Amino acid sequence: MNTTTTYAPRSRFFSIPALETVAAWLLAIIWIFPLLYAFWAAFHPSEFMVNFELFAPLTLENFTNAWSQAPFARYYLNTFALVTGVVIGQFVVCTLAAFAFARFPIPGKNVLFMLVLIQLFVFPEVLIVENYRIASELGLINTITGIGLPYVASALGIFLLRQTFKTIPRELEDAARIEGCNWLEILWKVYVPLAKPTYLAYGLVSISHHWNNFIWPLVVTNSVESRPLTVGLGVFSAPETGVNWATVSAATLLSIAPLLIAFLLFQRQFVQSFLRAGIR
Repeated sequence: MNTTTTYAPRSRFFSIPALETVAAWLLAIIWIFPLLYAFWAAFHPSEFMVNFELFAPLTLENFTNAWSQAPFARYYLNTFALVTGVVIGQFVVCTLAAFAFARFPIPGKNVLFMLVLIQLFVFPEVLIVENYRIASELGLINTITGIGLPYVASALGIFLLRQTFKTIPRELEDAARIEGCNWLEILWKVYVPLAKPTYLAYGLVSISHHWNNFIWPLVVTNSVESRPLTVGLGVFSAPETGVNWATVSAATLLSIAPLLIAFLLFQRQFVQSFLRAGIR
C-alpha cells in the first residue's frame, strides 16, 4: 500500500508585512530619537547632556532659564494670534471658493479650478520676494497680518472642501431652498455641517504648518512685537548668543508643547477626520 506524505510549504523567513513592520518601527525610532534627546537634555543639568546616566538628577532650571532669557510669553501670544487669524481666514475664503466651484455654473470653472490647483506645485519660497514687495507696499512689514496674509487663500483647502461639497446630495439643497433659504443660508445650514470632518482635518494640518512656519516669518519680521515662536526660538538658539544646549532643548519643548499635547489628546479624532475626509 502506497502512502503519500504531504509537506506544508515552507514559509518565507521575511514576509512583506514583516518587512513593512520592521521598516515602520525603524522610521519611528529615527523620528522620535531627537525628541527623546530633547526631553533628556531639557530635564537634566547641562553636564548630563551627553552623559546618559539612568539615575541622573532631574531639574526644571533649564525651563526657567529659557523663559527668563527670551520673551516667550510674547512669542506665544503672537503665534496664537497668527494661527487663529490664518485658520479663520482660510475657512472663510476656502469655503466660499469651494462652494462656488462645486455648485455654481460658472463658465470655465474647471479651467479656473486647475489654475487654483497649480498653487500646490509652487514652493512658497519662490514667492518670497514678490510677497515681500506686496507686503511692503501695503505697509504690512513686521506685522502679524503681513505674516498670515499670503496663506489665506489655500489651494489645498479649496480642493478638499470642493470635493466634499460635491458629494452632498442635491436633494438637501433643494429642500433648503423650498424652506426659503438663500445661497448663504444653504451653505451655512447644509454644506458646512456635513463637511465638519474635512474642516477638522484641514484645520489640524493648517495649524501644524503655520505653528512651525519659519522662512517667511523670519523674512517679514524684525522685532519681538511680531515674531512667532519659531523665529524667536531661532534667534534664541543662534550660536552667537552663547546659550547652552540644555536651555535650547527646554526652549524647543516650550515651543512644541501645545502641538504635542493637542496631538496626544486628540490623536483619535485626528486620524478619524483624515479617514473620513479621504473617503469623501
